[in-house]
Amino acid sequence: MSRDARVTFEWGDAEYTFRLPYGQIAELQEKTGCGPQFLLTRIIDGSWKVEDLAETIRLGLIGGGTEPVAASRLVQRYVKDRPLIESVIPARVILSAALFGVDGEEWPGKDVPGETKAPDPSPMDGSTSPGFTEPPL
Repeated sequence: MSRDARVTFEWGDAEYTFRLPYGQIAELQEKTGCGPQFLLTRIIDGSWKVEDLAETIRLGLIGGGTEPVAASRLVQRYVKDRPLIESVIPARVILSAALFGVDGEEWPGKDVPGETKAPDPSPMDGSTSPGFTEPPL
């Protein structure tokens, strides 16, 4: 099982891998003054601050394996020296992957042998209440 939340895409001058593991998320929270879900909402609804974008991308690069000094240089070149709106979608993708995972990832409890699944909420007897069974006659 893995929960890597790693995304790779073309950004700036090449293809880069981004990842926000726990340590980077904690630092991002400290730098932006808000939790990751709130930050994602801020990025999505357009109420982001400049450091929301720059720090999400910088920390995503570091979590993805880029050396910190190189990550800072890349953010200077492709975030701070470019129109900021260009960084909204990359920041959103990086943070979304950290919060929700990426397609194909396995998560604990997801169809794991030996773990019980929640009962099917759709009744088979035609009743409208999930889990309702008619008493025997």
